[in-house]
Amino acid sequence: MTSENLTFTLRPLDPAADAGLLHGWVTHPKAAFWMMRDARPQDVERAYLEIAADEHHHALLGLRDGEPVFLMEKYDPAHRELVGLYEPRPGDVGMHFLVAPTGTPVHGFTRAVITAVMTHLFEDPATMRVVVEPDVDNKAVHALNEAVGFVPERVIRKPEKKALLSFCTRERFLKAVSA
Repeated sequence: MTSENLTFTLRPLDPAADAGLLHGWVTHPKAAFWMMRDARPQDVERAYLEIAADEHHHALLGLRDGEPVFLMEKYDPAHRELVGLYEPRPGDVGMHFLVAPTGTPVHGFTRAVITAVMTHLFEDPATMRVVVEPDVDNKAVHALNEAVGFVPERVIRKPEKKALLSFCTRERFLKAVSA
């Protein structure tokens, strides 16, 4: 099976209904950089209830054929995550994504997911630039980010990690995915 012609749909995350599913994802060894490995199901539900109540942070589930396969978060970096760590521009949108663990990996699946996430973010004409701040040691996500057009700017220190602040404009994204 290959990742060609994968189609995803998105729906808002339901913290109460989806907490059990997410708990399995965020505590999986593959999700070490998500920093929730020791979370209990109620911790996961509480974290996503907080996001659901936050006007500057949103969580969505990505579905393939109706089955949840990834988590996407978008946030306003002028109000969350990066406050005081860089100078946000109008149209900046922060993003996190997590692909569900699987016993049957599909070559190119994660790249298809990040491409779908970026496509969704840039569907909003107000989005000018996507901002990410992955852990400096997360080499796999740095390669994925580069593949869809992100350019690293600098290493920043967040309370929970040392992160690589990177940006992707709409133009860089479109050029990267059309190459």
